[in-house]
Amino acid sequence: MAVDATQPYDDQNVFAKILRGEIPSKKIYEDDVAFAFHDINPQAPTHILVIPKGAYVSWDDFSARASDAEIAGFARAVGRVAREAGLVEPGYRLLANTGPDSHQEVAHLHVHIFAGKPLGPMLAR
Repeated sequence: MAVDATQPYDDQNVFAKILRGEIPSKKIYEDDVAFAFHDINPQAPTHILVIPKGAYVSWDDFSARASDAEIAGFARAVGRVAREAGLVEPGYRLLANTGPDSHQEVAHLHVHIFAGKPLGPMLAR
């Protein structure tokens, strides 16, 4: 079910539970502002999720309310995860869904990193 990105943050969402250690994950990276792990239902040979540790529903929410340090730290974490996974060459795709039209499924900001094969066009034609 798609998420309304304007809704209040729900601390019972699956990513909040992962951050609290209530649900296991295959952690790849963690720092003060970000946590990265393998997606349990990969859509590409490499499918990594990077989430902020703060309570943000979507990219819109994050860009409006997060501190400059959180925003910079999160952006750097996404890049670092991709580099450390060896994805810069031959390339990767970043995706962050916001709201129902994008089919955002979890009401916690998350960036997908897809790689490991030619990914084709961005949107179905």
